[in-house]
Parts: sequence; structure tokens; C-alpha cells
Amino acid sequence: MGNTDFEKFGLRPELVRALERREFIELTPVQKEVLQLERHDTDLIVRAKTGSGKTLAFLLPLFNEYSPEDFMPGILVLSPTRELAQQIARESQWIGKNLNIQSAVLVGGMDMSPQIKDLRRGAAMVVGTPGRTLDHLRRGTLKLDNVHTVILDEGDQMLDMGFRDELEAILDGASGRERTWLFSATMPQEVRRLANRYLSDPGYISLVEEGEQHSEIAHKVYLVPHSRKLDGLVNVLLWENPSKGLVFCHTRAETMDVAQRLSREGLNAASLHGDMTQRERNSALASFRSGRTSLLVATNVAARGLDVPEIEQVLQFGLPDDLETFTHRSGRTGRAGNEGENIVVLDPREAGRFRGMIRRTNIATTWLDVPNGSSILEKRRAVRKEDLLRRIEGDVNTDLREWARDLLENAEPEKLVAGLLEAIDGDIPRGYDLAEKLKQEMAHSRSRSTERKSSPRRQTDRNSDSQDVMVRLSLGGGGEWSVGRVLSNICGALAVEGSEITKIRLHEDSVQVGLMPEALKKYHQKPDNLEKRGLAPVAVEGPVRRNSFRGKPNRDKKPNSRRDRQKAY
Repeated sequence: MGNTDFEKFGLRPELVRALERREFIELTPVQKEVLQLERHDTDLIVRAKTGSGKTLAFLLPLFNEYSPEDFMPGILVLSPTRELAQQIARESQWIGKNLNIQSAVLVGGMDMSPQIKDLRRGAAMVVGTPGRTLDHLRRGTLKLDNVHTVILDEGDQMLDMGFRDELEAILDGASGRERTWLFSATMPQEVRRLANRYLSDPGYISLVEEGEQHSEIAHKVYLVPHSRKLDGLVNVLLWENPSKGLVFCHTRAETMDVAQRLSREGLNAASLHGDMTQRERNSALASFRSGRTSLLVATNVAARGLDVPEIEQVLQFGLPDDLETFTHRSGRTGRAGNEGENIVVLDPREAGRFRGMIRRTNIATTWLDVPNGSSILEKRRAVRKEDLLRRIEGDVNTDLREWARDLLENAEPEKLVAGLLEAIDGDIPRGYDLAEKLKQEMAHSRSRSTERKSSPRRQTDRNSDSQDVMVRLSLGGGGEWSVGRVLSNICGALAVEGSEITKIRLHEDSVQVGLMPEALKKYHQKPDNLEKRGLAPVAVEGPVRRNSFRGKPNRDKKPNSRRDRQKAY
């Protein structure tokens, strides 16, 4: 793409030179769609998938109209994570270099003094996370009087992480803004509510459809035994052997447990979660980006805005909370036109719910049973064989050749090679023999399903007031809780079927759950398992009331407070 093509979008020469210096061949679809708008002075909603070039899609038109007189913050960009905010700032530096655009980055986990210094020196653009930006606003170190443009980047993720109150306070404080641009991969109800309140007659650009599949991403589902799920994940990783893989877990505790287990298995793994200091996060990310660490185990929240090139595979350990979570996680690979693989590791109990989750989408998946230990060993030996044969094709160390001749004079060649292979064979990972256990669980799952369909009395018993008991659990572990996530974690923690859970009622910081007798028994036996998954037992509240999920919504709540989500499973 030459100068004339860049210039047809009306880009000023300074921006054209910056793009050419970075060897940009052409703009991405989302960048073209935004640039070719007739007007850029109105509110705008843009839906585009992760890795599509959204950052330049808003920086190019904003910098195109930049005036050198802009020394007070005129542009405010809000993003969900420190890493994404810093990435946006880096993009703004090279694209705006010839325009001498000064920016300030306001993120948590870092000293405020340099941030205050940057603001006082004068910054035309401020990029920040909602929490730290609001902190500066309340301290008076950030003034929004001259802000004419607010960009909400990854709007769905900011709301998913619980930043609604901060966003509303900042948007209320920037009341003089002329336009608000919302960039979001998905448009759940909470994002729509925010847009309806703060955007006026916005334009709309969408480059995605619900359930759309990244064409560059291949999807696999591995079935593993429920009772040996971590062993199954180890087998999958040994079989796939990614050079750079991102493993998603539900909670911080699970993230740490999985990373420690993978490390003990000889896999090069590190964790990334919200309890880590900024220095620890930076160290883990730097090691992953450089390739020193091949596997990064993270929660959804920790991986938001994560920009690591060439992630070969994403692995989702357990049932994703919902379709949007599945799509957002998988978007961490296959970025910028590169191919990638998204692998979901499920047990038989989760498989049916996942099929239901993707049934109405065009996502094509390949279903596979967990690789068995013998197959892994055979594959690993084949890789080691190729490596050995490559070594003897080149020049071999003279001392080693002398040693080899000496050994051959004192031993039969076949026995000698066998002895050498025995010395190295112990270092080859073997995985676990899981085929028979998976077969048993799948047969059991099918029989239970047949039993439920053929037994009308079971359904009657489920509706009996004397059968199930309501318990209350506190919600922790980070991230947004959904009915699917609660169900998946309870079944996993207590090792029970989904049929043992009769009701799920979500509140802002707790959940009420109806448990059948077997699940209630294990609830009392395994409270630690629940706590590890972010579901700490609070109280047993008594028999489930059949009308307990009905009734009128509470009209006394403040209009802007988070509304309890009431759902029955």
C-alpha cells in the first residue's frame, strides 16, 4: 500500500510517515471503517474482535485532528488493565512521534509521583485504568475540564471486572466532553445500559457477529476424567507440547495450584493472578514474552489486555463461564492474521453443557479423548529419535567420537545403544494412563442420563420440598460470576453431578444454592475445596422454598447500583 492509499483516508503526512516507518502494508478493516466515517465528532460504538487493531482505529483519527496547542488533557483513554494501558501508550508514542504528542499513563500498582509529574508537565492524552484514573481525579491531580474525547477501550471487560462505578464517576466528571467512543468485542446487557446512559445517538460499526469464530483459530475439545482432571491437563500439554501457551483457570487459587503442578511435572509454567505485585506480574510477563517460560497460567482478569505475540495455543481448563468468556479467551491466539489453536479441557459432565453453549454458533470444534500415557511416550520417543538423528548428521565432537569408538570396542552395538537410551529414557515424560478411567466415566454419564430420562419419579422427588436444602456461599476469586461458573465450580469442588444442584440465585457478593442430599453431605465434608474455588461457605439456610425465586424486583435500590441477578438452574 503506497502513500496515495494512506492519503485517501485523509491522514496527515506525519502519520503516513510513522506508518511507513513501521512497514505497515495496509490498514486493518476496523481502522478503515473508523477512518472512512464522514464525521468523527459524534459518539460511536465499535464492535471488533481482539487483535483486530482497535488501538490504531481510535488513535489515527484523533491524532489526525491534533493541534499543537493541546497541552492540557483533551483525550482520555480508559482500559481494563495496566498492561493494556501501557500498550496503548506505547502505540501512541510511535504513531504520534512526529506530532510531539505528550501523554501520561495512570495505572495502579505503580508510584503515583511520576504520574503526577507527567500530568503537571502537560499531557494532551491520558491513558489509564478506571481505578487509578478516578484516584487522580479525586485527589485533584487530574483535571477533566478540557477533555473533549473519552475512549472506553475493551468496555465489556472493564464492566466485567467490576469497574462500573468508577466509569460512571469518571464520565460524570468529564461532563464537558464532545464525544465518547466505546470499543467492545461483545455487547452484554450491562454494556448496553452504560451506552444508553452516556452516549447520545451513537454511530455503530460492527465487524463481528454473535458466536463468530476467528477464522485463524482451530478449536479442539479434549475429554478428560473428572476424577483425574489435572492429570488430564498434564497429558494434553505433553501431547500438544506448545512452545508458547496460555492456560486459563477460574480462580486465583486454581491458577496457583495448576502452575505448581505443571512445574512439578517438568513443564515450564508460571502463574499470573491478581494477588501478585506489579513487579511479580512484570517478571512473569517478561519471561513469557521472551520464551523463557513456555506456559502462563492465568485467570480471566489477569489476562485481560494481555498482548503477547505468537501465542501458539490457548487452553481453557474447565467449562468456560459463558460464550463471551470462551470467545474472549480464544482471541488471545490467532492474532494479527496468525494461526492459533484454542483447546478446551472438559470432563464428561461439562461436555454436554459446552455443546449447548456453542450449539447456536458457527464455531467448528474437533472432539478428542485425552491422550493416553502410552501414546504420549511413543510420540515423545519419536521426537527424541529425530533429535538424535539430526545430531549425528552434523559434526560430532572429536572427544565424543573417541569415547564412542572405545565403547564399541567393549560392547555389542545394539546393547550399547539400548544402554544409552535407558539412561535418557527416564527423562522422557510419560503422562498418565487415563483411557480406561475416561471410558468408565463416560459410560456412567450416559447411564445416568438414560436413568433421568426414563424415571418420572426422579423429577417428582426433585420437586419435593424435603429433598434439597439452600446454602449460602460468598463469592470471591476475582472476575464476574455467572450461573454456569457457579455450577461448574460447585460440581468440581464437591465431585457431584449437576443434577445434585437444584437452584442457583446470584447476588452481588454471594450466591444461594439448592443442594440435594449427596451434594449437601459433601458440602459439609469438603468446605476447603469450595474455598479454593472462590466459594466460601457462609450458612445453611434451610429447605428450598419453591417460590423463593419469584416476586417483584426491589424498587428501593438506587437506580445506578448493581442489580441482583436472579436465575434458577
